[in-house]
Amino acid sequence: VRTSDLVLAANRLVMSGTKRSADDQSPVQDSKKQKQMTTGADMEIDENLHSRQLAVYGREVMKRMAASAVLVSGANGLGVEVAKNVILAGVRAVTIHDTHAVTKRDLGAQFYLAEEDIGKNRAEACKDRLQELNTTVAVSASHAELSESFLKQFQVVVLSGASLAEAKRIDEFCHKQSPPIAFIRADTRGVFASVFTDFGPNFTVFDVDGEEPHSGIVASISSGAPAIVTCVEDERLEFQDGQLVTFSEVHGMTQLNGHKPIKIKNCKPHSFELELDTSSYGEYQRGGIVTQFKEPKTLAFKTLEQALAEPGEFLLSDFSKIDRAAQLHVGFQALDAFQAEADHAPRPANKADADRVLELAKKINEAAGSAKVDTLDEAMLRKLAHNASGEINPMAAMFGGVVGHEVVKAVSGKFHPLFQWFYFDSIESLPSGDLPAEEFAETGSRYDAQVAVFGRTMQNKLANLNLFLVGAGALGCEFLKNFALMGIASEKKGVVTVTDDDTIEKSNLSRQFLFRDWNIGSSKSTVAADATRKINPAININALQNRVSPETENVFNDGFWQGLDLVVNALDNVNARLYVDSRCVYFGKPLLESGTLGPKCNTQMVIPPMTENYGASRDPPEKQAPMCTVHSFPHNIDHCLTWARSEFEGLLEKGPSEANAFLAEPDKYVESIKAAKDAAAREQLEKVVEVLVSDKCHTFEDCVRWARMRFQDYFHNRIAQLTFTFPEDATTSTGAPFWSAPKRFPKALDFDPKDHSHASFVQAAAILKAEVHVIPRPPYATDAAKVAEVASKVHVPVFAPKKGVKIETDPKAKAPVVHTDDEAVIAELVEKLQATREKLAPGFKLSPIQFEKDDDTNFHMDVIAGLANMRARNYSIPEVDKLKAKLIAGRIIPAIATATAVATGMVCLELYKVVAGDKKIEDYRNTFANLALPLFAMAEPIPPKVIKFQDLSWSLWDRWILEGNLTVQQVLDWFTAKGLTAYSISCGQSLLYNNIFPKHKERLNTKMSELVGTVAKMEIPEYRSHFDVVVACEDEDGEDVDVPLVSIKFR
Repeated sequence: VRTSDLVLAANRLVMSGTKRSADDQSPVQDSKKQKQMTTGADMEIDENLHSRQLAVYGREVMKRMAASAVLVSGANGLGVEVAKNVILAGVRAVTIHDTHAVTKRDLGAQFYLAEEDIGKNRAEACKDRLQELNTTVAVSASHAELSESFLKQFQVVVLSGASLAEAKRIDEFCHKQSPPIAFIRADTRGVFASVFTDFGPNFTVFDVDGEEPHSGIVASISSGAPAIVTCVEDERLEFQDGQLVTFSEVHGMTQLNGHKPIKIKNCKPHSFELELDTSSYGEYQRGGIVTQFKEPKTLAFKTLEQALAEPGEFLLSDFSKIDRAAQLHVGFQALDAFQAEADHAPRPANKADADRVLELAKKINEAAGSAKVDTLDEAMLRKLAHNASGEINPMAAMFGGVVGHEVVKAVSGKFHPLFQWFYFDSIESLPSGDLPAEEFAETGSRYDAQVAVFGRTMQNKLANLNLFLVGAGALGCEFLKNFALMGIASEKKGVVTVTDDDTIEKSNLSRQFLFRDWNIGSSKSTVAADATRKINPAININALQNRVSPETENVFNDGFWQGLDLVVNALDNVNARLYVDSRCVYFGKPLLESGTLGPKCNTQMVIPPMTENYGASRDPPEKQAPMCTVHSFPHNIDHCLTWARSEFEGLLEKGPSEANAFLAEPDKYVESIKAAKDAAAREQLEKVVEVLVSDKCHTFEDCVRWARMRFQDYFHNRIAQLTFTFPEDATTSTGAPFWSAPKRFPKALDFDPKDHSHASFVQAAAILKAEVHVIPRPPYATDAAKVAEVASKVHVPVFAPKKGVKIETDPKAKAPVVHTDDEAVIAELVEKLQATREKLAPGFKLSPIQFEKDDDTNFHMDVIAGLANMRARNYSIPEVDKLKAKLIAGRIIPAIATATAVATGMVCLELYKVVAGDKKIEDYRNTFANLALPLFAMAEPIPPKVIKFQDLSWSLWDRWILEGNLTVQQVLDWFTAKGLTAYSISCGQSLLYNNIFPKHKERLNTKMSELVGTVAKMEIPEYRSHFDVVVACEDEDGEDVDVPLVSIKFR
């Protein structure tokens, strides 16, 4: 099953159900609920801390969260994972509740407990450490009775480890409140899990998927019923039949503007039909934006009592286990019944306990009525009984993310809730075959709860693992916590090597939970390693600050890679992933890969020699807007922000840096420019002249003048020239209107010092220009109105558009129009520079500004947002606030703690399989998950392509190793013996031998190692005993055969 198909199906599914009328455009619940959801609207959100999270949730949802109180009852591994994620999300208050004392066994899954806490109340023991995660959240601990008066103070109640009777009582109370208190019951039992949600009888979801509404630019609208809407072919429409849309900016058929949402049908890549008769409307002329209207959806949740008897549809995760959820629905009830009767969970490898669970399951199933399962899976139920007493960290991490995200949905109304049951298992992670009972016996170890599931043999393997973790950011922090709790590298032979060349920033703190504000500026890997040792002092961890790349192969050398047992990636960019993937393929090491994007996450298992590698499939490249669109014809805010970021870097970083290069060595710089004599050199020199001559500033007032003239040039003069060259009634060579969709006809702006946006732009631009020229700011610089007043007194020449100005309109053009006589222009510019240089003080240099998005005090985003919004105003494009501008221009990747926790939990479930060493490809799982929907799509990995030739076969995992300091002829003979003719041998970018070149015959008796040095100019380091060559071969019929990489072990 293709993941993309599953996602599409899930998107369609969540749009169905009970919906409000299309006429009701304001999703408002009863007044009490509305009050609950909007309390805290005036709260300030720290955008530097929460920028990545704001990109997912939005400001309004964050404010709703900041007004909510959450109870998490059960300070076990799962409960504390939920609390961690909810605290990082930024709710108002979290109360962690528990009535049990800490035991050593708890240390195997609960990361905020230590040996000195044994005997203390579990909630009290971890409260202070939870508080450190986010000081703006009030964290408290309680061991009080869960009375109705106590429960009333919360908007969400999460239970973990509670009895079924207690859960029913609490849910019944929560369900009846007005507004209802959202209730979640979640438990993990070894590799099994159960989640139930009840958000009340009338819960409204305001945004079912969290995606930006789809939109399109209208090209035409027919008159009649149904009306056919055609959109420009720049981008494929993402609309689906049955959705609702609204219109704006339509000329002619103006009745559509502001019309209530209209249902659509017959959706195609560039057109759709309206369920509307437009025959009485005006005739369509031009323009128009069509936007998806996202309907609210109302859900009626059942109570736990009702849902046990009538469970409805289960959320599926693995389509190879389509009937598993119904089996587990019975199985978990049997566990509850067993615990109620025996006052303990079924014991591992205890046949009597498993038999009793099976008896209870059969009894429950017989009484299930319409929910009865035809045939119970007795083997699976016995495994459930075996697992019931164990709590393992990967499951706690995964479901801490799942449940934490459900809490966010409950308090915000954003994203579709889990409705209402989710059962999960990872039976494939369990040991193959039956192990003796003594494998699972308790020894008083912190790992007893994990040993109860996997046995002591697995625990020993984990303890002696040599693991390489690449990255110590959000994923890396979660992985390190998981590794510590699992007991990885806790014996002398084991070691976790973690590397990250980055340092901690404030924006990391909302999801990279091992870091605190006092760690800002420190090395991520070092701080993360220290925090990990506090979770489990026994872990052997080696923290490095090296980027894993070709440049660091002296650090991560052959011996390092060969000594590894497996590699776990925790990276945030594709190129680094591809490099690590290539190293793992080369050395035949398992790679566990994962990534997140907002509420989505994915995992991929790269297992030699069973699966394809990470690099076997690539995402399509991001679509880039044509240069002429960005420069002259923007039609959305992204185009404006792309232009703004480019102008910022050109004016404040690249130009000053180029000027400094000239000032450092003027003669050498001019000499190189004159030698080039081309358009690129001319443009480079123009930047220097602009900075040092025409735009040179001596006082802050000069900087204000520069900012005012920039405003005039960008937002008035250029637009006036554009509309002069292409007036509103201009036509193309074919007679079609020039200003047809997607082009938008612009209007020039006049500077108004009383306009806050105008004033803010000249203030921020003047401040940064002063920074570049090392000019101190006067006190009035902090007052935008006073700066604007100074700017209003600047003399601005009246602009007169010119005839014959060339403006690029070809979308395929790659570069702006250039001068023809570059050499003459360069000579003139050099003359100006030489004259200016003589007037500069000795040692004078500029201070270029490198864009930094995460500091709201540096005015960088003020300039970029100002540039983009003024340009948007030119073209009548909706403006954006500074946060939205930061997300787009700063290319901020949306990220939240819940998705990270889910991804790392799933990866660690796969890690057990790798360590076991006896699993087949069908036992492994790659996963795509979208917590917003929610959707889990798990499938076995794809095997690698296998090439066969005669009696040989190989895949990407194979590398042919030739022993000895061989000559070219000996290499050719080796291939001949296999029935292949090797006709070409290359090393890196160099050709060592090819049989079509007569001179290469002279190389036949030359050692390959010698040619690598003399021809390829490659120096083989002392630690490496081999070099690699690519050999091109053909068979006896002259057909090319792709053979593996060849390594020649010459010493």
